Amino acid sequence: MKKLSVIVPAYNEEESVEIFIEEFLKQTSQLPLEKNFYFINDGSTDNTLQIIKKLSAKYNYVNYISFSRNFGKEAALLAGLKSCDGDYVTVMDVDLQDPPEMLNEMYKKIVEGYDVVGTRRVNRDGEPIIRSIFARMFYKLINRISSTEMVDGARDFRLMTRQVVDNLLLLQENNRFSKGLFSWVGFNVTYLEYKNRERVAGETSWSFLKLFRYSVDGIVNFSEVPLSIATYIGLFSFLGSIILSIFFGVKTVVFGDSVQGFPTLVILLLLLGGLQLLSLGIIGKYIAKIFLETKKRPNYIIKESNIKNLF
Repeated sequence: MKKLSVIVPAYNEEESVEIFIEEFLKQTSQLPLEKNFYFINDGSTDNTLQIIKKLSAKYNYVNYISFSRNFGKEAALLAGLKSCDGDYVTVMDVDLQDPPEMLNEMYKKIVEGYDVVGTRRVNRDGEPIIRSIFARMFYKLINRISSTEMVDGARDFRLMTRQVVDNLLLLQENNRFSKGLFSWVGFNVTYLEYKNRERVAGETSWSFLKLFRYSVDGIVNFSEVPLSIATYIGLFSFLGSIILSIFFGVKTVVFGDSVQGFPTLVILLLLLGGLQLLSLGIIGKYIAKIFLETKKRPNYIIKESNIKNLF
């Protein structure tokens, strides 16, 4: 029987872990695959790790990795992909916002010949309105300025073949944006749609600010257009200054009108100063990414695990 590896990042999810396993096994009982769970404890400060360890002692199909601190979901996904050995791999949230029963249909699509079967939400019911608006804006923007298409509403929840996972692991960058990486590797992909679900328990650790920063990282990682914007700002500012110089020079010589110096000077200084700072900020973001990449720091540090040959 072929294996299914289930990668589950967890950060302060003590209320959800046991519910997740119970519901997953119930909803996928007809799936003709041997199931193995890979819980990634991302520096939880509650009893998440203790609950996972209790389950791993009870069931031999429950594996876990525990980080030395919180490294973020991207690091947890990478750790799961590196440690799993299944013929098929799925990534799921422990809060059951990713419906486990969809794996039955996803597996059928894999059997039909697809390499990746992703999922996308057709609505965002239950989310704050401002978050939904910004999410839609992000997908519209990223698909305009990036050559890597990202599906609006797509989740990390997907079923992949071993070949896809092996190629994802060839991407060694430290600044990771999985939604973009999943799209970048290509292969034969299809998506299944579903309506948004509420968390089964607990509260999300994703604040609006964290999501905003995450979206900025996605834009920087998968588009060079912001750098071009900084260049165009400089070009238009230069051309604008030439045009204004000619205009006021001609006006003074021909009509004898003196230029109102103080207001004009203040406006130009504020305009050019703001444009320069904006351009420097854009360039600085890219330089910061380069700086982090050159350090070659590991994406995460494992404190403990029950997976053999991991260390």
